[in-house]
Amino acid sequence: MKLIIQIPCFNEAESLPETLVALPRQIEGIDTIEILVIDDGSSDNTSDVAKRFGVHHILRHRTNRGLAAAFQSGINKALAEGADIIVNTDADNQYEGQDIGKLVRPVLAGDADVVIGDRGVRDNEHFGKFKRLLQRLGSATVKKLSNTDITDAVSGFRAVSRAAAQKINITSSFSYTTEMLIQAGRKRMSIVSVPVRTNGAVRPSRLFTSIPQFIMNQCATMIRAYAMYNPLKVFVVAGGIAALIGAIPILRFLYFFMIGQGSGHIQSLVIGGSLLTLGIIATMFGAVADLVGRNRQLLEQTLERLRHVEDALASRDDVPEAESKDIRAV
Repeated sequence: MKLIIQIPCFNEAESLPETLVALPRQIEGIDTIEILVIDDGSSDNTSDVAKRFGVHHILRHRTNRGLAAAFQSGINKALAEGADIIVNTDADNQYEGQDIGKLVRPVLAGDADVVIGDRGVRDNEHFGKFKRLLQRLGSATVKKLSNTDITDAVSGFRAVSRAAAQKINITSSFSYTTEMLIQAGRKRMSIVSVPVRTNGAVRPSRLFTSIPQFIMNQCATMIRAYAMYNPLKVFVVAGGIAALIGAIPILRFLYFFMIGQGSGHIQSLVIGGSLLTLGIIATMFGAVADLVGRNRQLLEQTLERLRHVEDALASRDDVPEAESKDIRAV
């Protein structure tokens, strides 16, 4: 059983050593533990630090692509290196490395496909009151959209089985946390939470520059991810609302028309007809989007089968695989 711990990094030369030192070297039920650093176009010597600390695999982006792209690159690399379980953690040592054993335990036992590290934000002394409120609201929203029972949706401390990782395809350019949960929930994966410990923040988050920006980006990510897997419902609801609003001025026009005063209320008919037409068009878009979504599902199934074929071919290869110390992604 091989575990690969992946760490997305962007200019983390100062904090990465502490994170690497805190990682476990042995876990019961795990035969091999390897570390993968994804250097997302850092301008400092993050990759050099990773090499000095004996990191097994280093994947480097030529330019900064963002956290979501770094996470997906790490998943692809970990699968290629034969990982049976993949754990994602942050490079700023926010999460207690020794709790990785807690994360992988449900996967080892066959009880979960995805395990989320619950930071206990409600009572966590490392988070302010406003951040606790945002976390609770965000987690409640993701819980509803993904049809899961997760209390810390934006936690980046998570474990994924190989089978689950083969089904995950992150498309967001902002963050992977919420999209991954919505995908996993809609694909009916088994998702559980385990309590984990956290360390104090060593620097402000680099994922966003302000709270309003973070909220807007997260909302856009959630809406896009949900619409991707439920396009018909999203467009039918939007079209139904537009049609319902449009029916009000139309009924108003009909009322005045029946009492002989319709000529003075043509604008109500125009406005209502426009909204009703918009509702019909939105519903038609929903039908088309649903067909496109079905095609996307077929493509995802094809990709998953391709990954299984790659696994089968790799298992037949008797030549030992060399450890990769520095790979530059296109």
